[in-house]
Amino acid sequence: MVSKGSKLYSIFNNKCPECHEGDFFLSKPYHFATIGEVHDNCPSCGLKYSKEPGFYYGAMYITYSLGTAIFLTFWLATVALNIDITVFNLFLIIASVLLLGSPYLYHLSKIIWANLFFNFKLKK
Repeated sequence: MVSKGSKLYSIFNNKCPECHEGDFFLSKPYHFATIGEVHDNCPSCGLKYSKEPGFYYGAMYITYSLGTAIFLTFWLATVALNIDITVFNLFLIIASVLLLGSPYLYHLSKIIWANLFFNFKLKK
Protein backbone atom coordinates (compact mmCIF):
# COMPACT_ATOMS: atom_id res chain seq x y z
CA MET A 1 0.00 0.00 0.00
CA VAL A 2 1.14 3.52 -0.74
CA SER A 3 1.93 5.49 2.40
CA LYS A 4 0.67 8.93 3.29
CA GLY A 5 3.14 11.61 2.25
CA SER A 6 3.71 10.40 -1.32
CA LYS A 7 2.09 11.86 -4.41
CA LEU A 8 0.77 8.40 -5.29
CA TYR A 9 -1.23 8.36 -2.03
CA SER A 10 -2.95 11.58 -3.05
CA ILE A 11 -3.58 10.31 -6.59
CA PHE A 12 -4.91 6.85 -5.69
CA ASN A 13 -7.08 8.11 -2.82
CA ASN A 14 -8.24 11.38 -4.46
CA LYS A 15 -7.05 13.42 -1.51
CA CYS A 16 -5.64 16.91 -1.18
CA PRO A 17 -2.09 17.06 -2.60
CA GLU A 18 -0.90 19.10 0.37
CA CYS A 19 -2.46 17.52 3.50
CA HIS A 20 -3.64 14.14 2.10
CA GLU A 21 -6.77 14.35 4.23
CA GLY A 22 -9.43 16.44 2.47
CA ASP A 23 -11.30 15.21 -0.59
CA PHE A 24 -10.15 16.64 -3.91
CA PHE A 25 -13.28 15.99 -6.01
CA LEU A 26 -16.93 16.71 -5.34
CA SER A 27 -17.97 13.23 -6.51
CA LYS A 28 -16.83 9.93 -8.04
CA PRO A 29 -15.66 9.77 -11.71
CA TYR A 30 -18.86 8.28 -13.12
CA HIS A 31 -21.29 10.66 -11.38
CA PHE A 32 -22.08 12.57 -14.56
CA ALA A 33 -23.82 15.56 -12.97
CA THR A 34 -20.59 16.72 -11.30
CA ILE A 35 -17.97 14.92 -13.37
CA GLY A 36 -14.46 16.20 -12.70
CA GLU A 37 -15.56 19.07 -10.48
CA VAL A 38 -12.97 19.94 -7.88
CA HIS A 39 -13.59 21.59 -4.50
CA ASP A 40 -12.52 25.24 -4.51
CA ASN A 41 -10.51 24.69 -1.33
CA CYS A 42 -9.45 21.66 0.66
CA PRO A 43 -12.05 20.87 3.32
CA SER A 44 -9.25 19.96 5.74
CA CYS A 45 -6.34 22.39 5.28
CA GLY A 46 -7.98 25.14 3.19
CA LEU A 47 -5.54 24.89 0.24
CA LYS A 48 -6.91 26.64 -2.85
CA TYR A 49 -6.88 23.93 -5.52
CA SER A 50 -6.66 26.29 -8.49
CA LYS A 51 -3.59 28.46 -8.83
CA GLU A 52 -5.12 30.58 -11.61
CA PRO A 53 -8.09 30.62 -13.99
CA GLY A 54 -7.75 27.79 -16.49
CA PHE A 55 -5.25 25.96 -14.27
CA TYR A 56 -6.61 22.52 -15.17
CA TYR A 57 -6.33 23.01 -18.94
CA GLY A 58 -2.84 21.58 -18.55
CA ALA A 59 -4.40 18.29 -17.46
CA MET A 60 -5.17 17.70 -21.14
CA TYR A 61 -1.51 16.75 -21.59
CA ILE A 62 -1.87 14.15 -18.86
CA THR A 63 -5.04 12.76 -20.46
CA TYR A 64 -3.26 12.52 -23.81
CA SER A 65 -0.35 10.68 -22.19
CA LEU A 66 -2.65 8.24 -20.40
CA GLY A 67 -4.58 7.56 -23.61
CA THR A 68 -1.33 6.96 -25.50
CA ALA A 69 -0.14 4.58 -22.77
CA ILE A 70 -3.39 2.61 -23.02
CA PHE A 71 -3.09 2.44 -26.81
CA LEU A 72 0.52 1.25 -26.63
CA THR A 73 -0.32 -1.32 -23.96
CA PHE A 74 -3.05 -2.89 -26.09
CA TRP A 75 -0.97 -2.78 -29.26
CA LEU A 76 2.15 -4.24 -27.62
CA ALA A 77 0.05 -6.95 -25.95
CA THR A 78 -1.32 -8.07 -29.30
CA VAL A 79 2.20 -8.14 -30.77
CA ALA A 80 3.82 -9.87 -27.77
CA LEU A 81 1.06 -12.45 -27.39
CA ASN A 82 0.91 -12.95 -31.17
CA ILE A 83 -2.84 -12.32 -31.26
CA ASP A 84 -4.22 -12.38 -34.79
CA ILE A 85 -6.48 -9.33 -34.97
CA THR A 86 -7.17 -6.86 -37.74
CA VAL A 87 -6.14 -3.24 -37.34
CA PHE A 88 -9.78 -2.18 -37.54
CA ASN A 89 -10.83 -4.55 -34.71
CA LEU A 90 -7.88 -3.44 -32.58
CA PHE A 91 -8.91 0.17 -33.21
CA LEU A 92 -12.50 -0.61 -32.15
CA ILE A 93 -11.33 -2.28 -28.93
CA ILE A 94 -8.99 0.57 -28.00
CA ALA A 95 -11.57 3.23 -28.90
CA SER A 96 -14.18 1.45 -26.77
CA VAL A 97 -11.86 1.20 -23.78
CA LEU A 98 -10.91 4.87 -24.08
CA LEU A 99 -14.51 5.97 -24.51
CA LEU A 100 -15.75 3.98 -21.52
CA GLY A 101 -12.74 5.00 -19.45
CA SER A 102 -12.75 8.68 -20.37
CA PRO A 103 -14.58 9.88 -17.23
CA TYR A 104 -12.00 8.09 -15.09
CA LEU A 105 -9.09 9.37 -17.21
CA TYR A 106 -10.45 12.93 -16.92
CA HIS A 107 -10.72 12.50 -13.16
CA LEU A 108 -7.25 10.97 -12.90
CA SER A 109 -5.57 13.60 -15.08
CA LYS A 110 -6.79 16.45 -12.87
CA ILE A 111 -5.44 14.92 -9.66
CA ILE A 112 -2.12 14.08 -11.34
CA TRP A 113 -1.86 17.64 -12.69
CA ALA A 114 -2.53 19.12 -9.24
CA ASN A 115 0.12 16.86 -7.71
CA LEU A 116 2.70 18.27 -10.12
CA PHE A 117 2.23 21.73 -8.58
CA PHE A 118 1.40 21.08 -4.92
CA ASN A 119 3.58 19.21 -2.43
CA PHE A 120 2.77 17.35 0.76
CA LYS A 121 3.28 19.32 3.97
CA LEU A 122 3.21 17.82 7.44
CA LYS A 123 0.80 19.44 9.86
CA LYS A 124 2.50 21.08 12.80
